[in-house]
Amino acid sequence: MPKTVREVMTSNPCSIDADKSVAYAAKMMRDEDVGIAPIVEGDRLVGVLTDRDIAVRVVAESRDPEQVKAAEVASRDVVTLDPEQDLDEALRLMARHQVRRLPVVEEDGRLVGVVAQADVAKVADERHTGEVVEQISR
Repeated sequence: MPKTVREVMTSNPCSIDADKSVAYAAKMMRDEDVGIAPIVEGDRLVGVLTDRDIAVRVVAESRDPEQVKAAEVASRDVVTLDPEQDLDEALRLMARHQVRRLPVVEEDGRLVGVVAQADVAKVADERHTGEVVEQISR
């Protein structure tokens, strides 16, 4: 069984430059069939935008997604993983913060991947994964 985040993460995930519009981010998320868009300045992670962020912070507030910059509504207090962290730690962080996806960054803040609950579930102990899914879903 893979032991580190690097072994199961999606490498080189699609990301959005901080100055791109929310509409641009939403189209990328649709085209890539993902629910999260890492927001970057250069190759450094500065936040994440989720489909829920778009619904709550843009659509529900009647803001124009063509005019709102992704960085304006992205979550900036982001929980991240190091690619060498073990999968148990990834599951613990997901459960503690009730998230299904975590950006993976190098020590210098460079985005190198995204790991999703489903990625870990494919290789982790079934019982343990079930407990984490239950905690995340609360």
